[in-house]
Amino acid sequence: MAQGNDLGEFLKSRRARLQPDEVGLRSYGGRRRVPGLRREELAQLAGVSVAYYVRLEQGNADNVSAEIIDAISRALRLNGDEHAHLHRLAHPPRTDHRQDPPRLRPPLQHLLDSITHAPAYVVGHHTNVVAWNRLTAEIFVDLAEVPPDERTWTHQIHLNGGYRSRLADNWLPVACRNVAYLRLRAGQDPDDARLRALIDSLLARSDDFRRLWDEHRVIELTHGEARIVHPEVGLLVLPFETLHLPGDPDLSRLMMYAAEPGSEYEHKLDRLATTSTRSSSSDLARSA
Repeated sequence: MAQGNDLGEFLKSRRARLQPDEVGLRSYGGRRRVPGLRREELAQLAGVSVAYYVRLEQGNADNVSAEIIDAISRALRLNGDEHAHLHRLAHPPRTDHRQDPPRLRPPLQHLLDSITHAPAYVVGHHTNVVAWNRLTAEIFVDLAEVPPDERTWTHQIHLNGGYRSRLADNWLPVACRNVAYLRLRAGQDPDDARLRALIDSLLARSDDFRRLWDEHRVIELTHGEARIVHPEVGLLVLPFETLHLPGDPDLSRLMMYAAEPGSEYEHKLDRLATTSTRSSSSDLARSA
């Protein structure tokens, strides 16, 4: 993972978003050499010395207190995800890692298979799809046809042209959300070698990924809406919810989608559920 000075780069990117008049500082006009606030202005807002703040942007967070990080966060007007990310960059967490492939309990696969009229799947901590039902394969990507080491949503969003065409005009918001989530995960788990390898691979293979990575956005995935243009039924709009799996430390969450009851999208899902011949992960395991 191209870590470098992640703390400094994040601070600079958030500082560049703000203009003096947005935070109550007087702007004297003229051409500013840098976008957004100057370091001196941010230090003034946060109530710290310029020299102290410069050290932080240089990546030197030794002995920095939580109170100072909070003050800088307020000055930068960070949201909740960004605030937590800044604390993790200043005080990186350390975790032990099992490098074994994530294991799926059979009841989780049974649950997925019982959901026959909406997509549902289980993902690991690297956007890797561990298990899926048939409508996931029908609506998003036929994961049975994807090499196991590329069976991640990150690979599919940024490197699979067919999936990108299904996302259509919604590709950029989805790509931004994916990269922002990986930024969040990198802050949560900076020692995760598999996560580093995934990010480094995409940085090398995708110009779009590299550009979005440099924006330093962070976001947690909790809920949202998928918009997919399916070749048979056209547009599908599917709200989704994420359910964490606290009893399965190797897994991240269960993703579940559902169309609005009585909507045209629900009728389209019903049609696909009765006609699809795509394979679920349990079908794939049985055929192996």
